[in-house]
Amino acid sequence: MSAALPDAALAPSATREALVLRARVNAMLRGYFAQHAVLEVETPVLSAAGNTEPNIESFTTHFTGHRGAGEPLRWLRTSPEYPLKRLLAAGIGDCYELGRVFRNGEAGGRHNPEFTMLEWYRVGWDHRRLADETVALVQQALALVGRTASVRTLDYRSLYREAVGVDPFEASAEALQAALGEVAIDGQGLGRDDWLDLLMTHRIQPGFVADAITVVHDWPASQAALARIRPGTPPVAERFELYLGSVELANGYHELTDATEQAARFARDNRLRAERGLPQPPLDTALLAALPAMPACAGVAMGVDRLLMALLETPRIGDVLAFDFARA
Repeated sequence: MSAALPDAALAPSATREALVLRARVNAMLRGYFAQHAVLEVETPVLSAAGNTEPNIESFTTHFTGHRGAGEPLRWLRTSPEYPLKRLLAAGIGDCYELGRVFRNGEAGGRHNPEFTMLEWYRVGWDHRRLADETVALVQQALALVGRTASVRTLDYRSLYREAVGVDPFEASAEALQAALGEVAIDGQGLGRDDWLDLLMTHRIQPGFVADAITVVHDWPASQAALARIRPGTPPVAERFELYLGSVELANGYHELTDATEQAARFARDNRLRAERGLPQPPLDTALLAALPAMPACAGVAMGVDRLLMALLETPRIGDVLAFDFARA
């Protein structure tokens, strides 16, 4: 028997049972993708380009070697998305990565600055078909703990109309703010998309049924990020999010392959970051160069720690990490 740690604060934040479950989930995921001929790859953690998403803050570090090796300022990845898409453009086919990613400023009950992400891509698929596969994977994970879940799929517009009584495509920012009810939010500098996000996190998600998987597809075009936009009235982003109970697990896209459009979206992100006094990361020009050669595909990122939290029904991410940020 090993000696007790001298300080409880130095002990692991997760139990042995939680770590065993993590290993079982990882093995299940790798087994699933091996069975379906989806190739596991590893891509760089450090990049010369950063994530321009205004609501995500990246870590940076500096390389001290010779300048000829590359740009010294490096950004720790917030997801493996960009290099995975470059591999797709090179013809690698269906692929996935299971590994650590990093986001600065995010620490709390559901957040840790470093966490595990599963991201995978399916050539020739759209976001709806990939959502079905994501549901199947979550059901397999639930089976590891003797659970199952009902599944509900609906579009973004129907969800908001049903849950909070507003049309997310037509309501004004003031109407969206009013729909928050008694939730106290400082609205200075917030736009429609911010209010839509707040309605999701504060009013809608908490009402999702505990033992249900909820898939929400076809988001506002203004929230397309790296997804295709389908023309219509209104146009919609071919994007989905998946929730297990009230926990957001996955975000997927029918992927955009138009480099000009993607560069314009990155530039809009950086203009908004400048308005907020945030750093403007350099654009990933390698990704933009690769996009025209990328095959039609769908991709999705899933938070593995969030999945484990939902499996163990705990609100604390530290309960599924060997050592959380405070103990790292």
